Formats: sequence, structure tokens, C-alpha cells
Amino acid sequence: MTRHIGFTERIAPQLLALFAAMVCAASHAQSKLRLTTVATGLNHPWALAFLPDARMLVTERSGTMRLITLDGKVSAPVPGMPPVVAQGQGGLLDVALDPDFASNRTLYFSYSEADVQNQRNVGTAVARAELRDDKLVNLSVIFRQQPKVGGGLHFGSRIVVARDGTLFITLGERYQRERAQDLGTHFGKVIRINRDGSVPRDNPLLATVGARPEIWSYGHRNPQGATLHPVTGALWIHEHAARGGDEINLPEAGKNYGWPVINFGLDYSGAKIGETTAKAGMEQPLHYWDPSIAPSGMVFYTGDRYPTRPAWKGSLFIGALRGQMLVRLELKEGKVIREERLLTELGERIRDVRQGPDGYLYLLTDSANGRLLRLE
Repeated sequence: MTRHIGFTERIAPQLLALFAAMVCAASHAQSKLRLTTVATGLNHPWALAFLPDARMLVTERSGTMRLITLDGKVSAPVPGMPPVVAQGQGGLLDVALDPDFASNRTLYFSYSEADVQNQRNVGTAVARAELRDDKLVNLSVIFRQQPKVGGGLHFGSRIVVARDGTLFITLGERYQRERAQDLGTHFGKVIRINRDGSVPRDNPLLATVGARPEIWSYGHRNPQGATLHPVTGALWIHEHAARGGDEINLPEAGKNYGWPVINFGLDYSGAKIGETTAKAGMEQPLHYWDPSIAPSGMVFYTGDRYPTRPAWKGSLFIGALRGQMLVRLELKEGKVIREERLLTELGERIRDVRQGPDGYLYLLTDSANGRLLRLE
């Protein structure tokens, strides 16, 4: 018997398909990202910190700090900065607030500093100061990378306050590769100091003859991103490589992360770097990029401002300079299971990414007319 299909039956699949398309389009529109420009005219902004009064403190590589309000008003340079050598990749770099900033007004910042005896030699330094009446006062230098050398490459540097109150500071190897393995220098190291600059009594290499006592881990290249895991409190860093081999590492006390002996990338010339990709006594990265994205800035997202993107909560967000994008790494059981590349149409170098107290992600773009952006 022949079955005759009625109008309703014929049109129903088309209506269902149309409805599904509309739902999909609505969902896409609902989850579309929007960048709001908070401030412009920043001179190669490098790092961002949020103050309790809802203002933001931004460092500019040229050597100035600025205060920025939520409505985008940018202050004149904050007075009280020490001399900063702004050359090449050096200048005023990271800034971090003391855990008790609300009461003691103390902050820390890293920058490139000239040698007193030979002004051509520079190194990464860390200063401690108080921000009072929008000025830096009671400033003291609590760490100086040793030795200082010429050139303008690979200063690092990020500052992270650990849960025990100590400071982790990442230091580049100043483009002197082999010295990343030399425990007698601070080149290519993560160091750990107390907030007054003294050395913690449980640092891992205190009993190692010839080792710098501040060293926490070594064998790093140019770490320009660092953050604490929101659950474990462990330090996570990433390292800016050459043509390939950018790495994410979890620096543990006294361990060697291999640079330049083991590496997953090539030199800028295309030549091989190091001996191999693995060697006994040297740690493997959690994740690496080849070719390089030139990562800078890093934060775990813990907020609730992106409800249509639930996978974002707990993800690691990383800015990319050469890659000109924001990278999201989705993690499961301590492993990267997915990489999402965002804002690729922006066409700007992303220097830093932070989570604001309002739960949004904030970005700094690296240019002579840099911007502070909010991702909504």
C-alpha cells in the first residue's frame, strides 16, 4: 500500500532544521567575545596589577608606571622610580602587590639596571617600595642578578608571591645559553627570596658549593610568564624560545629544566640547539610549541564572567607576541588536552593577561601605542 506524505510531515524536518539553525545562531551570538578598550596611549606596557581601590597599576617598558582608572583615565608617570635601562628587551618589567598591600602599601617590580662601575653592563633587578599618595617611597633594591653583562636580550622577568609569602622571580639567561646551567650565576634561573630580599632557609641549593643561594630551579631560557596554580599553589612558568620550543614548566626545588642541553626547537638560523630532547637528570616540559608563539603573560582563569564558555574555568590563558593572539589551554589531571587560539583577528602582540577582581580577563598589547583591553 502506498503511503501519501502529508504537508505537515513534509515540512516538519525543514522546520526542525530551521529551528536548530536559529538556536545555533543565537547560542553563537550569545557567546561572542567582545574587546573593550579601557585605555590607550601606553608605551609598550608590560605588566598589570589591580589595586584595592579599583584602579590599575601598569608598567611601561620605557621605565614608567601609570595608574589607570576603570573609566580609562591614565595618570602621569608615578614619581619615585629608580633609573631604568630601557634597551632591547630590557626596561621596566613586572609588578606585583604584597599580600598585605591594603595595609602596608608595598609592591615589588622588576627592571633592567646598569652596573655602577660599568654602565654598559646591565642585569635584572627587583625593587620593593610603598605606593603612598600615588608616589613610590621607601624604595630599596632587594635583588640584583649577578653578574651583569652587556646586551639587551633575555631579562625575564615575572614576580609571583608564593602562598608562604616568599617571592618567585623568573630570570632570563641574558642570551648566554650555557650559563643557564651554571649554578654560580643567576642566568636562566627561577629564584626564591623573602620579601625583604633575604634567602629562605629551605632553599634547595644552600648546601651546594658554588651555587647562588637564591636559586630555586635552573636550565631556563627566557621565562616571561609565571603564575600559581589556584588549587595546588604550585608555580607554573612558560619560557620564550627561539624559532620553536616555547615551553610550559612547573619548576620544582633544585631541578634542572634543560636549557640549552635539551630543547624542542631550532635556533633563529634554523640550526639545531643542544644535544637532544631528553636527558637523564633534566625535566621535561608539560607542554611546548613548535613553531614558537613567543608567549608572554599567563594566568589561570577562576571567574564566572563567561557562562557560555564553561570550559574556560580552570583553563590557563597565555598571551602571544609573535603569534599575536590569546591562547587557552584546557587541562585535565595535570595535562593539556586542548588548545584554543583566540583573538587571532586582533593583529596585536599580547604582552600580559590577568584576571581582574571583577572576573574579566584583561590584556596589554605591546606597542608604542599600547592598549589595556577587557575581554567580555
